[in-house]
Amino acid sequence: MTVTLNKKTLGLASRLVNGILAIKPLADFAKTRARKMMIDRAEVLGVPWRKNVDELSKRDWDLEWNTVVNPQLQPPDYYLTSFHAYPEGNLSWKAAWEVESAAYAVHAKIWPEAGAKGDAALRQSYHQVLQEQLSSPPQTIVDLGCGVGMSTLALQNIYPQAHLTGVDLSAYFLAVASYRASQVQNSSLNIDWLNVAAEDTGLPANSCDLVSACLVFHELPAIAAKKIITEARRILRPGGHLAIMDMNPRSAIFAKMPPYILTLLKSTEPYLDQYFDLDLAETFVQSGFTRPLITNNSPRHRTIIARLAHE
Repeated sequence: MTVTLNKKTLGLASRLVNGILAIKPLADFAKTRARKMMIDRAEVLGVPWRKNVDELSKRDWDLEWNTVVNPQLQPPDYYLTSFHAYPEGNLSWKAAWEVESAAYAVHAKIWPEAGAKGDAALRQSYHQVLQEQLSSPPQTIVDLGCGVGMSTLALQNIYPQAHLTGVDLSAYFLAVASYRASQVQNSSLNIDWLNVAAEDTGLPANSCDLVSACLVFHELPAIAAKKIITEARRILRPGGHLAIMDMNPRSAIFAKMPPYILTLLKSTEPYLDQYFDLDLAETFVQSGFTRPLITNNSPRHRTIIARLAHE
């Protein structure tokens, strides 16, 4: 049964799902089921999930790993949990090898006609908002939570003149990002990969024009999200912009989601409740940004862009 949910009903449904997921055997079943559905969907779409993983698993990753890993990094506690049905979360090769296929599968149904190209269409919709709202092309961009570099490489494509820094807590993801960047033919990529926390990048203050976080904030507890916005303010030049593209809590897609699917979704996204409850627009303002412009860039995603006022 599909139920149309108002805020009160959504809270009840969410609490019911949380109760189910608090029972470990049920939570493990939900994660396993969600993972199988994802892989099966990818294969049906023509995305060779298993073949991709097999090919990546046979590589020698020592060069990329040694290039990107930060041996002094101590990941924050919130990151040491299970994400996306992986017990080790993002701190594993398996997660790093599968994330691209997962993105194609997850975003395939945003626009029914897009299929496996839905992920590219989603990123394009985000970039269109960026290009419409930024008065001039940014010269320095920091891509927070860059993962395996899909968002970073896409940003470099639309801003070829820019220097980019991809930031991520997972050296496994960054190793794959470095490898993917090395595969780009006839390019003059200008990207650095940084294995640090987004809330404490160590980058110089007032050093970039754009901070971008693509599909990151739904994976953060509220306290980390607020710290990351504060860090973005620190590293941005006056007049620079912070842009977040992520799930839209007000989307009718989520309001009408069947309880069974909601259970599967929440089983793989441990901080989803906190993300849905956090008023990002108000957090931007409290952190010293102008009131952000919010654009629905897909049926279930939104882009939030705010400027750092001149001081």
